[in-house]
Amino acid sequence: MAWHALRAARVRSLFVIAGVALGIASLTVIVAAVDGAERKANEMVRVFGPDAALVLGGNIESRAVGQRTLTLSYEDAAALRRSLPGVYLVVPMRAKSNVQVRYGGRVTQVPVVVGTTESYARAWDWPLTEGRDLTRDDLRQGARVGLIGDTIARELFGDESPIGRTVLMDRFPLQIVGRLSYRGVVGGGGAIDDRIIIPITTLTRRFNLDRKYFRALRVKFHHPESMPRHVANMRSLLRHLHGLRPEEMDDFSILTADEILKFLSTFKGGLVLFLGVTALVAMVVGGFVLANLFYLGVDERRSEIGLKMALGAPRWAILTQILLEAVILTSIGALFGMGLGMAMGQLLARLEILQILFSWKVFGFSLTASLVIGLLFGLKPARRAASLSPIDALKGNG
Repeated sequence: MAWHALRAARVRSLFVIAGVALGIASLTVIVAAVDGAERKANEMVRVFGPDAALVLGGNIESRAVGQRTLTLSYEDAAALRRSLPGVYLVVPMRAKSNVQVRYGGRVTQVPVVVGTTESYARAWDWPLTEGRDLTRDDLRQGARVGLIGDTIARELFGDESPIGRTVLMDRFPLQIVGRLSYRGVVGGGGAIDDRIIIPITTLTRRFNLDRKYFRALRVKFHHPESMPRHVANMRSLLRHLHGLRPEEMDDFSILTADEILKFLSTFKGGLVLFLGVTALVAMVVGGFVLANLFYLGVDERRSEIGLKMALGAPRWAILTQILLEAVILTSIGALFGMGLGMAMGQLLARLEILQILFSWKVFGFSLTASLVIGLLFGLKPARRAASLSPIDALKGNG
């Protein structure tokens, strides 16, 4: 009977379905975006490593105008290796952006060329699919050799091995000695697979960069469970090396996996708040559409309701039918809303605005929300229908 009643009022039913679908679409996007953000955070922490710290020149929290970012020196790196307890690897890094690389007739723009010391792949726990890592001899000689990211390797060499091949990087030849495995993670400067790594001495010499300072340090420790203590010791040592007074701010920044998680948790909280308010407003609007249209429907069906009551239908049956109609409409709206939300999510993912992950959680939340909307906003019209007097309802007046 509820289904036949809905089919008889198709236009009203379509309005209710559309109103609910918009709210469920918003809910679908928020749940998928939060799950995607959480997966992204776990990926970044896995790539970063729980036993490592990244020291950047300049204070990224203050963002002072004209602030120096080249504040880390080779003396700092040597002091960390020599004096910092628990450390076993210190790798300086410098970068050059947007460098053209050519191989034969193929040309590509490399977003980041990283200059570093030996053991870069080991420092980042980044396996090589073939070839070797940079060595101390490469660094000492300023050798024209490099490691290549998987994406750049495919663009320049296709399915062929890049090992031993020579590319032309900004007018000087560079021999590829190692190929990094594919990671598919976005890091500083874009996707980390879109980069080439060369000795830092080669980078500074060929691109005429400052040879005393560099931009970042990758530091690895033996005991990751003691990272807070390691970070405190490193901050104290760097402040001493830089001659900073107690009232002065750090002229460097230290990032760890915990810091990245804190930042991403803050981002995820803001995302949940923004999209949550949007979804709540959309669902409330859909609920009010349902309630208003069902109020009108009850007035239009007074004679039908009165006839049922006169034939012996109990009030709970009238209440149940109206609620069932509301739940059917909101459930259909939920299905359409999930489809719309998934389409919106795919669009946002392709535009790289949000990281989206669809799961069964999306289906569960959407279906539950639709049932709540149907029961909550359909209850008052249903109670009004059940409270009608059979005689007055048959007469068609209140």
